[in-house]
Amino acid sequence: MSNLSSEERNPFASNPGSLKKVKGSPQSLFNIAMTVLAGACLAISLLPLFAVLSYVTVQGFNRLNLDLFTKLPPPPGLSGGGIANAILGTLMTVGIASLIAVPFGVLAAVYLSEFSKGQIARWVRFATNVLSGVPSIIAGVFAYGLFVVNMGGFSAIAGGAALAVLMLPTIVRTTDEALQIVPQDIRWASVGVGASNYQTVLQVVLPAAIPAILTGVTLAIARAAGETAPLIFTALNSPFWPAGFDKPTPSLSVLVYNFATVPFKAQKELAWAASLILVMMVLLTSILSRWATHKKVY
Repeated sequence: MSNLSSEERNPFASNPGSLKKVKGSPQSLFNIAMTVLAGACLAISLLPLFAVLSYVTVQGFNRLNLDLFTKLPPPPGLSGGGIANAILGTLMTVGIASLIAVPFGVLAAVYLSEFSKGQIARWVRFATNVLSGVPSIIAGVFAYGLFVVNMGGFSAIAGGAALAVLMLPTIVRTTDEALQIVPQDIRWASVGVGASNYQTVLQVVLPAAIPAILTGVTLAIARAAGETAPLIFTALNSPFWPAGFDKPTPSLSVLVYNFATVPFKAQKELAWAASLILVMMVLLTSILSRWATHKKVY
């Protein structure tokens, strides 16, 4: 082995430039072509997003004023007014849905990640994935039969229950994944100093996973705020201020659905303004979720 020359030991020693990138080589041209193709696909995929945002902003921005957030919708054919009742109704229904879905979703994910084993956890995760693919109108029909028919009328509670069904799988899946990301060594260290499983989950695991859990919650809220079909079956609509949680309740999504099809210009302008507010709410929740993910404990 000692009689081998330096070229035999290192075939590239005699040509130090053999590893340099040649601009005119077929491999370099192929890389450039694939980079350009990937960039074009990225631009095409982002084009619908920017087109929707720009069009909704242009159509709805001119109608943004103080009356929009403080007054009721005008009667058909009249101008002015606002959508304050729909904004309040959306906050009511989404708030009820969050109060139902967040505790149940987080606790279910904690059981799946920390306490369940074997086939039970596998089947529960499978059921959650199936539920996440159920059309929203099916959740509306379910809440209609369970709450509207039995409670005797449309209400914000029924609308919140329908939205909670849609939020639940998102919260369960994101929380389950967030808890599994927490390193196992942290759990062992907590148990090693004498903490029980309950204390470990409550004081160590959950605080470490809170950023990712908040991401799932905000994404679920953003989805619920833009749903229309479940609210048509459950909360219905109202041109007045919400009279209570057990009464028909207006919402932004249903208002957009109703006003976008009428022949009156004032109502169409309100529909565009409500669409812009919905988009801004979704963007705000997405920004909050991204901000929360940057605050990591581990």
